[in-house]
Parts: sequence; C-alpha cells; structure tokens
Amino acid sequence: SKKVELLARLYDHAKKEFSYGFRMLTLCWSDGNTLLPVSHTLLSTENTKNRLREASRKVDARSNGGKQRKLAQQKATEVMLQLLQEAKAADIPARHVLFDTWFCSPASLLKIHGLGYDVVAMAKKTEKIHYLHQGCLQDVKAIYKQHRKRRGRSKYLLSVEAAVVKGEESLPVRLVFVRNRNHRKDWLVLVTTDMSLTAEEVIRIYGKRWGIEVFFKVCKSFLRLEKDCRSLSYDAMTAHVSIVFTRYMFLAVEQRECKDARSLGELFYLSVDELPDVCFVEAMRLLLLLFVERLQEKPMLDEGKIHEQLQGFLKELPVLLSQKLRKCA
Repeated sequence: SKKVELLARLYDHAKKEFSYGFRMLTLCWSDGNTLLPVSHTLLSTENTKNRLREASRKVDARSNGGKQRKLAQQKATEVMLQLLQEAKAADIPARHVLFDTWFCSPASLLKIHGLGYDVVAMAKKTEKIHYLHQGCLQDVKAIYKQHRKRRGRSKYLLSVEAAVVKGEESLPVRLVFVRNRNHRKDWLVLVTTDMSLTAEEVIRIYGKRWGIEVFFKVCKSFLRLEKDCRSLSYDAMTAHVSIVFTRYMFLAVEQRECKDARSLGELFYLSVDELPDVCFVEAMRLLLLLFVERLQEKPMLDEGKIHEQLQGFLKELPVLLSQKLRKCA
C-alpha cells in the first residue's frame, strides 16, 4: 500500500530499478560461530521528494517512536554510527566492525575508530576515494599497479600500508588485495584499521561477515520477515521486525547449544585434553618404527629390494603424507 507511514521510493541495486519500501539497516554481533541481531532501523529516505508518506503528527517527537521516525529519515552512515554508539553504551563486547563497500569511506573509518572499534571492510574500487601511500594521495587502482603481486596460489595478491585522511585527521590502515573468485582476472581490496592483523587474518575475519547474509536469508525465507505484517504504522513494522529477530535469536541459541561442542563449557576442554594431537617428533618416530618393521619382515641388503620396500611403505601411508614425503625426497 502507498499509505504506509514513511514509505519511500528507493533504488534497488540488484534489480536496477526503483521500488517502494524501506531499507533495513541491521547491527549484529558474532563471535565467529553464532550471530545475534543487536539493533535495527527501517530506513526511509532523507530526500522528501522520494517519500510517499510523511511521519504521523500524532506521535510525540520526544517519545521513542518519534526518535525512531527521525532516525529513519537520516543518512545510512549517520544511523550506522548511532547504532554503534548504542551498542557501546550497552557494553556489548566487540573489537572489530565488519561491513561492505556501502559504508567504507575515510570519514566512516575515522568516526568508527573514534568510538574505540577497529574496522575490517571491503574498500571501494573508485577514483574518488584516496589513501595516503608513499607520500601522495592515490586510489586503490593506482596503488595496485605500483607493486609487484604475489605469485602462485597465495591467499592474497598484495598487502600494503597506507593511511586515510579527512581534513587534518589521518589514520593508518592496511590494504589487502585478493583475487575475485567470480572473475579470476579481477581483484578486490580489503581495508583494516587494525595494523596488528596480518593479511591472512584480515581475510579470515572479513569472511565472518557472510554470517549476516545467512541471517537475512533465514529471516526472509523461513521467518516471514516480508510477509507477516500488513500494518500502515511505522511502529507496528518496527515491532514486527523485532519479533522476527527474537525468533532468530531463539534458533541461534538452540543451534549453538545442540550442535556446537564449545557450549559444553569445561567439558569441551576436558574432552580436548583427553585426545591431544600427536606432536611432530612423535609422529616421525612412529613412521620410522613402521618402516623398520617392514624391513625386518624380509631382511635384505640389495638396493633395488630396499627401494621396492620403501615404495610399498609410502603406499601404505595416507595420501597427503605420502605426497609430502615424496617431495622431500
């Protein structure tokens, strides 16, 4: 219905067309295994020309509903900072903030770092955003062309240190260039403000962002995020999204307790201690003992026979270990 409160005309970048609705900006927390939604806002648009319906005048601007309506009419970058500030005020423990190219700008990186968080994000491949590298401001394409890339099957192509600059403020960052899995000749670039992270750690941590895509898929396909609410009130739609997120939290906690062995607490560590990994020295000792036993089965001095026994010994080993030993030889 076009009479929905704060309904906006928005551009769908996936379908390449305009449609009516809201953008759901969501802040989630994750420890790398379980993802939980923390806060959200149904964004309308700050452009009054694209808003089909204005906010209800019956709602007091000082109430929570009034504040939420005001937030819905702000820019997404401003709302993102507001959600992070609320999470920090609630003492939700977090070290890194992950997001894609939508929020990756020098101003956002500086403001998020000012809140006490480090950023791991996908940088924009555009000539409009510049990084201070080797004494001059350059875009990521120019930085990529200047350096020699890693060859072979490396997880990343290039890792360089740079800085983001906004006015008189600057912040050191690390740029990690990786291959695009969908187009092997193309590349993507990750940026982080945590200089203690290696390139491999940056890639690993950013990979955890995929959890929010799974979260959206579950909410839309199984929890009826887009279908259960037919109200015209902005408050009702906000409440509906909160209920859907609560349902997902129940499912996430249940999955963690039933399938993740780490939820057993101290029992998990006790079970790990009962099955310690075989150290390298002990593994080599066991391999040598096995080979000696093979030789003792048929005592021989002929070099050709010994070579035949060695080949038979290697065939009995696991494929991966056998390949490694053959390469060493």
